[in-house]
Amino acid sequence: MSKSISIFDTTLRDGTQGEGISLSADDKIKIAKKLDALGVHYIEGGIPGSNSKDIEFFKRVQDLGLTSKVTAFGSTRRKDSIADQDANLRRILESGVQAATLVGKSWDFHVHTALQTTLEENLAMIFDSVAFLKRQGLEVIFDAEHFFRRFQK
Repeated sequence: MSKSISIFDTTLRDGTQGEGISLSADDKIKIAKKLDALGVHYIEGGIPGSNSKDIEFFKRVQDLGLTSKVTAFGSTRRKDSIADQDANLRRILESGVQAATLVGKSWDFHVHTALQTTLEENLAMIFDSVAFLKRQGLEVIFDAEHFFRRFQK
């Protein structure tokens, strides 16, 4: 059985969260082209619909013919809601990407305090969101937020 490693780059979203960093859609396109030329397998493009720069980026990146898969970032459905009616998940679909990166809580402390829900509902939120996007033909990558933090003392 052959094994391979896929490279997943978050520069266009996570890498822009520093103070004083603001990429234009043109900047994001240039960076995406460079990452593609480097052979990066997945390029996380940002959060569709979150701002005009990301909206423009997702429209324009479709025409670049990149080998890399551009992913749209978002969270799982909200508690006590339905995945196919979740605005965040709908924007991911509308972005035109082939893959989505969904962040979800993996630490019970965050489930109870940040989401203010049960562990069972958290798992349902994850399952429903992934299943919904998969039914729409997207590859889904799950980002288990703070997974390793729960083991720190």
